Amino acid sequence: MKFIVIGISDAPEPFFTPEIQEIIKNGRVFTGGKRHHEIVAPLLPTDAQWIDIITPLDAVFEQYQSLTTNIIVFASGDPLFFGFANTIRRKMPEAEIVLYPTFNSLQLLAHRLVMPYHDMRIVSLTGRPWPEFDKALIERTTKIGILTDKEHTPAAIAQRMIDYGYTNYQMHVGEHLGNPSLECVTTLSLDEASRREFSHPNCLIIEQQGEMPTRLFGIPDADFTLLDGREKMITKMPIRLLTLQALELRKKNVFWDIGFCTGSISIEARLQFPHLQICAFEIRPECEAIIQENTRKFGAPGIDVLIGDFLHADLSALPRPDAVFIGGHGGHLKEIIAKVKTVLADNGCIVMNSVKAPLVKTDSHQLWDEACQELSLRQAPPTKIILNDNHPIEILKAYYHPDK
Repeated sequence: MKFIVIGISDAPEPFFTPEIQEIIKNGRVFTGGKRHHEIVAPLLPTDAQWIDIITPLDAVFEQYQSLTTNIIVFASGDPLFFGFANTIRRKMPEAEIVLYPTFNSLQLLAHRLVMPYHDMRIVSLTGRPWPEFDKALIERTTKIGILTDKEHTPAAIAQRMIDYGYTNYQMHVGEHLGNPSLECVTTLSLDEASRREFSHPNCLIIEQQGEMPTRLFGIPDADFTLLDGREKMITKMPIRLLTLQALELRKKNVFWDIGFCTGSISIEARLQFPHLQICAFEIRPECEAIIQENTRKFGAPGIDVLIGDFLHADLSALPRPDAVFIGGHGGHLKEIIAKVKTVLADNGCIVMNSVKAPLVKTDSHQLWDEACQELSLRQAPPTKIILNDNHPIEILKAYYHPDK
């Protein structure tokens, strides 16, 4: 099967080369979005068949597969730029694809602004969640081109940036780019953008204005909002960094923080390893407001917070972790480790910090050892550290290797 994919802008009277005009003239089956149909309908042959590209896409591709003729696709801009040509390649890898691209919307916006865009990082929020955008912010990317949708609007994007302290940007918004009568390009502050509505379709470029304060490697303990002001309810910064090192997060994908309390481990992990997908669990409901305050204070968006008893939580819809930190267990350490093992990815690891306090009746290290033995978890040698005048701490680590 052969797809001829033609890129168009939002112009109501698109310009096509003689070659493309001939393709359209001789075509019989055409497909595209409803907006594309409105634009090209006057140019189609009278006997043309049109297939709307709507969800679910499986039904659309079933129609394609029932055909024996070439299919002419109209798509926005460059069909390989987060476009429909990529969908064809994924759904029908054996199909032949011929492309006639035009400028994509972010290129058009950069052209209108006379802005070099070779150094621009691209993030698509069209039908996609926030993680890639959050990652770009945490990495303090200086210039980000963003494809939007009706949920991830310029106002919503600006508000998210304000909420997490990324306010040293200005926003350029392009609406109906390529349409001479509707096109509008606006440059404004994030505060202005957060209070304004823009017509769709639109895209935007955010551009850093000046530098943010230097981010420390290790957030000072005193900077966190604490649970009831209790200094002991936080993993101290040196221990925190050693814990992150033990978790090997640079090469992990999904991290679970069980018993997050103030959120210090999750937040530090988010800032140091922004590629991670992080789920933070806590049984105390009052900690939800605390972690939300801390994530905003330190600019760490994108941590999924789950409040409730971990042992009663339904984990089936969550991504399988390949790194887990147990920061609190409420006397149910062995049960928690057993439940973690049921979802832990192959070769994943579990880390816990055990305090050697003489008056503590239950030895968490002993419970850890028993759990690892009962569940066939392979332990790494513990890291022992004494911080100032505090009790000794052991950083415990175990691996899950199902084939060993």
